[in-house]
Amino acid sequence: MNLTKKLAYKLLIVLMTTTVLVSCNKTRDYKDSSRATGWKLNSKEGGPQKNSKYSEQETGPGLVFVEGGTFTMGKVQDDPMHDWNNSPNQQHVQSFYMDETEVTNFMYMQYLDWIKEVFPPSQEEYRKIYEGALPDTLVWRNRLGYNEVMTNNYLRHPAYAEYPVVGVSWIQAVEFGNWRTDRVNEKILEDEGITARNSRYDVKVGETFSTETYLNAPTQTYGGNDSITRGGKKSQSIAKKSKDSTNLFIQRKDGLLMPSYRLPTEAEWEYAALGLVSLRSYNVYRGRKKYPWDGQYTRSGSRRSRGDQLANFKQGDGDYGGIAGWSDDGADITAEIKSYEPNDYGLYDMAGNVAEWVADVYRPIVDDEFNDFNYYRGNVYTKNAIDKDGKVKIVSVDSIVYDTLSNGKVVARDLPGEILQVPVDEQETYLRTQFSKSDNRDYRDGDKRSTRYYQSFGEDSEEELDEGERMYNSPKHTVASKYQDSIASESGLDRQYDKSSNRTTLVNNEVRVYKGGSWRDRDYWLDPAQRRYFPQDMATDYIGFRCAMSRVGSKSQKGKRARN
Repeated sequence: MNLTKKLAYKLLIVLMTTTVLVSCNKTRDYKDSSRATGWKLNSKEGGPQKNSKYSEQETGPGLVFVEGGTFTMGKVQDDPMHDWNNSPNQQHVQSFYMDETEVTNFMYMQYLDWIKEVFPPSQEEYRKIYEGALPDTLVWRNRLGYNEVMTNNYLRHPAYAEYPVVGVSWIQAVEFGNWRTDRVNEKILEDEGITARNSRYDVKVGETFSTETYLNAPTQTYGGNDSITRGGKKSQSIAKKSKDSTNLFIQRKDGLLMPSYRLPTEAEWEYAALGLVSLRSYNVYRGRKKYPWDGQYTRSGSRRSRGDQLANFKQGDGDYGGIAGWSDDGADITAEIKSYEPNDYGLYDMAGNVAEWVADVYRPIVDDEFNDFNYYRGNVYTKNAIDKDGKVKIVSVDSIVYDTLSNGKVVARDLPGEILQVPVDEQETYLRTQFSKSDNRDYRDGDKRSTRYYQSFGEDSEEELDEGERMYNSPKHTVASKYQDSIASESGLDRQYDKSSNRTTLVNNEVRVYKGGSWRDRDYWLDPAQRRYFPQDMATDYIGFRCAMSRVGSKSQKGKRARN
């Protein structure tokens, strides 16, 4: 046998051996089966069901995508006061979405019109709901200024429709986000043929839609009106083909409904305002930013707009907009949205126009030693209230809970149709390492453990401190009803001012951070890292807000390409 034949023979032996081994080790194709059990996915007979059509989260109305990353929070360019209000610290923010512009008067008026229609203020049991949502138009008044034209017209006149809403407290901004979440998801269900068409235009009192109620107790949505919740063409088609009632409702696993619209955290707002993508070079930032735009100045350096102001702010004593015929920033009070160029994320007015509420409770320092990922101070954990039958408790017309705020205003804590929320208890906190109580607003800063009077042994850590031992001894005004009725008229409220002369701070758990400069501020406050605070139940003529939304899934959007 020559050499060629020997090589061919050996090759044949190897090939036959490989074929036998492969055939003996044959594996099943689990492409369309569960990797956990091998069961077929999405079988008509039952078994595991997977949403194979889901690609990624859609961008909600009014939002733009902000890809998360690492940045130095609190890096202010100017700090002449050295007020221990900002210490640079490295933080990482997850990807999220943010409103392209500030919430406008027209957007907020849609909210008010909806409340007026669903909870008519002409009916006594609903009057406080509408009044609690109304912006405070009296914020425009000044003892030595004539501003009645704004007091009477700014919120409702069409000339100001696309101007940012002001006179809104932090609490009202949060409630607007909750309302917006429900209206967006309500339309999604209708567009998908799940709920009855145009049902959102014919909502009766008490028959409201709540996203969380729909996900947790869908049969109680719209006041239990089955003709609405199952009135869509798709729902009716499913009902004819399937006996499984769970398929008649959209669930969280379907990925159809949007996460909540909410206020951005301070870290998110500052990260988005800086727009550091323009400074990115491979995996580092080349340089710093003082404002949301590039450069160290407030005036444009481009040839077409050279000398124009890049934001709406106060340029000097008595100078809110420049001389007549040549307006430096085009506005004397607030300006119409999109009057100035957006930053590198496509966000408008992240400096100037109005300052903006963020979600955080204010503290002088950011505790980056404890957390440097999605930093947020203000967590108050709650859970759905469960009745004796094991079902979630839905707020009814007769069970609305009202809160009297420190300024005497009365607001509804929950609206009819929503799930009643209660603080988490030992069932959720026992032997848990992440949290031990419901309210964590003063964790490691302001509670008893944070003071020099705390002793770790032989003393109850939750014991009430004496007035002089508190870290934050802010004034405590009291507002109480003179009558038994918890929602008595404002004339029936007994208002008592704090008369103590020993107060040393205004900081407490009810003051919230607001960011960015406004039409009333000098350019010092345009730096995104600057931070101030204001009581959460009060409003001004220079603080507005915009909403954010968390991103679920991947950090970046599909189709991303390298920037360098």
